[in-house]
Amino acid sequence: MSEQIIAIIGGGQAAAMAAAALRQRGFRGTLHLFSDEMHLPYERPPLSKAMLLDENPQLQPVLPANWWQDNNVQLHLGVTIRQLDRVSHTLTLTDGQTYRWTQLLFATGAAARPLPLLDALGERCLTLRHAGDAERLRQVLQPGKSLVIVGAGTIGLELAASAIQRGCQVTVVEQAATVMGRNAPPPVRDYLLARHQQAGVRVLLNCAIEHALAGERLLLTPQNGETLSADAVVYGIGIVANDALARDVGLETDNGIIVDSTCTTSDPAIFAAGDVALVRQPDGALRRVESWENANLQAQTAAASMLGQPLTAAAAGWFWTDQYRDNLQFVGDMQGDAWQLRGSPEQGKAIWFNLRDGALAGAVTLNNGREVRVLRKLIQSSRPVSADALCDETVALKSL
Repeated sequence: MSEQIIAIIGGGQAAAMAAAALRQRGFRGTLHLFSDEMHLPYERPPLSKAMLLDENPQLQPVLPANWWQDNNVQLHLGVTIRQLDRVSHTLTLTDGQTYRWTQLLFATGAAARPLPLLDALGERCLTLRHAGDAERLRQVLQPGKSLVIVGAGTIGLELAASAIQRGCQVTVVEQAATVMGRNAPPPVRDYLLARHQQAGVRVLLNCAIEHALAGERLLLTPQNGETLSADAVVYGIGIVANDALARDVGLETDNGIIVDSTCTTSDPAIFAAGDVALVRQPDGALRRVESWENANLQAQTAAASMLGQPLTAAAAGWFWTDQYRDNLQFVGDMQGDAWQLRGSPEQGKAIWFNLRDGALAGAVTLNNGREVRVLRKLIQSSRPVSADALCDETVALKSL
């Protein structure tokens, strides 16, 4: 039997955790990781928070620095793959070096969806996806500077909070009618909007930038006709999957590499995980989950699939955001109209509940992270639960 060689393309959360999962699950063959960044794989969530706010920010590695050598993983950092051959099972770097593989994992992540109108403004227009982006943005966020943020999704709001804490004047421009419209329920959106406004953020909803001019200052004209003057602009309006290499070799793609529930692509020897992966659902729909947890889960799924091992049962989805001193954690299904409230958002501690047919379908905690494990179990159980008991702070959730 020929030697098993697994190549991982990517340098983020999914790539690192896939390498760890392969070794933990007993893979003893050759393991390569190819990344176009010079850094060891690092955590992305701190880029919009700690990397902008800490006095001496340091990248947080996904795995300890010595793990890679201790586990015999061949790291190739700061490299670009020029060619991938599915027939010969080889990949070639731009420097001409060629490597064989028997199985391959794409964990190439995504880039910020471009906005040409703003990109034309030059270096004072920024996005945030990598460590270098955070370093540039940190230099911009100086006390008294004015910043326009285009996009009021999770990243946009986290950046607004960090900029305010750095002493900047902040305006957020959002084309939709609400903030965090893709992944937060109505009462949480309302809370976040009020929270940012109370902190001094100006939020323009139902508004898009129509004109932009770079001079001594940036001049941006939204649909309401006024002129916004700023020292810099940051935008986050979605992602473009880094799927070009997969597309070039004929894998099935659609702004992402299409996989089944086992993270297997249209080529049975090639897998994908993390932000670059689109999972085909039973009804044929394609679904991408952009979260830290999903990158970890799909890394485990891909590793198990590569090794022919059983897959772990999926738990209720979970992600979090930190804005100002608030920690919000989202568990389960965010779609619903009958949200119940426990606690007081005004007092800085609350839980919103999404009940469906008498069972808990989803929840959002505000500075109540210790309850997330219990909430996940309640959601997973699908058993009936009393709305009155959920909302009664004298009733311990673990008793339900």
